[in-house]
Amino acid sequence: MRRFEYGRIQSLSWDMDILSLIAGIYRANGKEEVLLSQSPAILDSLVELAKVQSTEASNEIEGIVTTSTRLRQLVADKTTPRNRDEQEIMGYRDALNVIHESYDSISLSRNHILQLHKILYNYQFNARGGQLKSVQNYISATYPDGRTEVLFTPLAPYETAEALDKICAEYNRVVGNGEVEPLLAIPIFIHDFLCIHPFNDGNGRMSRLLTTLLLYRSGFMVGKYVSLEAKIARHKDMYYAALRESSDTWYDESSCPIPFICYWLQMLLAAYHDFEDRSSILANSGSAMDQVKAAIDSHLGAFTKQDIREWCPNLSDSSIEGVIRTLVKDGHIQRKGGGRSTYYVKS
Repeated sequence: MRRFEYGRIQSLSWDMDILSLIAGIYRANGKEEVLLSQSPAILDSLVELAKVQSTEASNEIEGIVTTSTRLRQLVADKTTPRNRDEQEIMGYRDALNVIHESYDSISLSRNHILQLHKILYNYQFNARGGQLKSVQNYISATYPDGRTEVLFTPLAPYETAEALDKICAEYNRVVGNGEVEPLLAIPIFIHDFLCIHPFNDGNGRMSRLLTTLLLYRSGFMVGKYVSLEAKIARHKDMYYAALRESSDTWYDESSCPIPFICYWLQMLLAAYHDFEDRSSILANSGSAMDQVKAAIDSHLGAFTKQDIREWCPNLSDSSIEGVIRTLVKDGHIQRKGGGRSTYYVKS
């Protein structure tokens, strides 16, 4: 059985990039707390948007999809699932809601992990929900061109329960006694969880739910307002590359977790920057036209209608579409492409 000794990371040499990322996250977390105390009402729209995006992105990474309209209806509990994909989307929504509402009472343990996994499958007649794997599984990557690749062979089923108990205990020990910085311990735990791959199905989604849980329990709440899952989905190739690089020689305990840690910290800091941008737009909101123009003018490069929805989550789709039509007509922006490939650039 592989050993899990998280205290050993203290002996690693941390380069300035990682130390700077950690310092940046703590600064951004402090700014977030100030914004939350000053303008709590403006953040409701960010919370609802993040729930939709997190539910969509985490499932989409695994090839579980539905239409945008159906997704919003499912997350808002305004319809019932029509197929297996929608059942799994509803399960993720419910598990994420449990974490949002009760993270402070959900300690990290095998039992709580199994309970969250069971919630993922609440809408299916699936005996695997809440059960550890019974057959050998594999970590595979699926790329945009449809190509798949086996990245790693996880622990065997008979080793899984003990390994899961060990990583939970080790995480709780080093974080509980202040031995290891949580921003290092969390990605190391998530990486080990993915290498163990304890379930026959749902491991990726569970890793993202556990990321949110552990961040919340350590006082990093940005995932409530900006979807971390959407960040991962947008750069899925980087996620797989970092996971693969950190997993080399995992079994002989000489693997280096730094590539995955670095990727994970970059993703988290980018989410904090998005939070600051979006909350600033909301705090200074005027008319729909003023909000959209301010959002567009503060960002570089091309953008889509979906980008504007993210930047101005308090605006309805019809308001955004009306502003875009006006800005195109007035020559403030130009429409490029067509159909689902439509995007815009500033004139």
